[in-house]
Amino acid sequence: MILDFTPPCGPITAVVDDDVIRARGIRYATASRFAAPVPAADHVEPFLAETPAPASPQFPSPALTEVLGAGANPGVQDEDCQRLSITMPMDLLPGEHVPVMVWIHGGSYLTGCGDIAVMDPRPLVAEQRVIVVTVTYRLGILGFLGDPDGDPARPANLGLLDIITALRWVRRNIAAFGGDTGRITAFGQSAGADAIAHVMTLPEAPELFSRAILQSAPFGIRHHRQDMSRALFEAARSLSPETPLAELMARQPDVVEVGRGFGLRGGMAFGCQYGLDPLPAEEDIEAAWDSTAPNIDVLVGHTAEETRLFIAALPKLARAVTTPVAGPLLAKAATNALTRRVYGKESRSFARRHVAAGGRAHHYVISWSATGNPLGSAHTIDLPLLFGDRQDWATAGLLTGATWSEIEAAARRVRRVWGAFARGDDLGDDGELPGILSYTRV
Repeated sequence: MILDFTPPCGPITAVVDDDVIRARGIRYATASRFAAPVPAADHVEPFLAETPAPASPQFPSPALTEVLGAGANPGVQDEDCQRLSITMPMDLLPGEHVPVMVWIHGGSYLTGCGDIAVMDPRPLVAEQRVIVVTVTYRLGILGFLGDPDGDPARPANLGLLDIITALRWVRRNIAAFGGDTGRITAFGQSAGADAIAHVMTLPEAPELFSRAILQSAPFGIRHHRQDMSRALFEAARSLSPETPLAELMARQPDVVEVGRGFGLRGGMAFGCQYGLDPLPAEEDIEAAWDSTAPNIDVLVGHTAEETRLFIAALPKLARAVTTPVAGPLLAKAATNALTRRVYGKESRSFARRHVAAGGRAHHYVISWSATGNPLGSAHTIDLPLLFGDRQDWATAGLLTGATWSEIEAAARRVRRVWGAFARGDDLGDDGELPGILSYTRV
């Protein structure tokens, strides 16, 4: 069964998919290599939106696949990836407008896309009666590595500009799909949360969304990245718009490796570059956040054991935590310290500054984990509590030890909180889902 919609961009034909309606792979922009996005032209002929968005070119991550399972496979890849997909409730009434949630995926600005299986928004849409828009944007060298000196031939923040263009598309068009333009929530995890936070520095941000959910944003490594960005760019300077894509991608791991010499910051080598369009200089960013704070409500937080996922990537620490007796104690101490440094301390600071500037914020911590799983409540444990079904998560090492009924019971409760925030409900001064989630008004 198909359904026709007539947004300002031009007619779009969506497809009924069991208990939701899908409009997939809608183009929101075009862009040449190393060039800013251009909003997609309006069209007259109906567009059949049945094909998922292609992912930005990327390398498979065996470690990530082990953690998230085969459902994390990005599928088809294409440099021409500026597409978004809309998932709508089946039971929308004529003239009804429901909250909109725009999902910005994570993946260290290197991996992921809007339409991977483990981030399928179906359960969030069906249970909470919201519309979810998932955005695919440029990654890696193609999206997040510009010339630190501002050479217009190699502009910075292209992936961020993609996201901004997508948000503008949503603001203009989503009412035609039953979306309430007065209740748009931008939400994202890890690099996706980092991107949303940086969109919040723009004067335009409150026109694009009035709420933001920032999940596991690595705020602790956002500072003083200029030297690393310069070193990465020097390693990639010879690449040009004419470089064959295969050659460009073959160089990317070497560029990432340069970042490893910069400590924890190198854990997310690519990223937003301050002082280059559209972002203010680093010393001005908090003032920019303060200016938009009164008009954007924030739910910000992290998982209780974020950095358990990354210990294996730190060779000395990985060896130390395997030693008898002392190893588990060292692993716990290291996880707590790194989680606090990269995620906890700075996310609380972000929330306090936001409130001091006139905004409203809640801070949360997710503590749920699969029983006996060595990863505990690590980075990405929030994803199965929001997205996907039993099949999507069937091979995820992150969930080994939990039955699907246990996962689903916890997930329904978390989705209820996210849905309430998107609707604009008052979450109260504090709340707790024992063993799952706690949050507090800042």
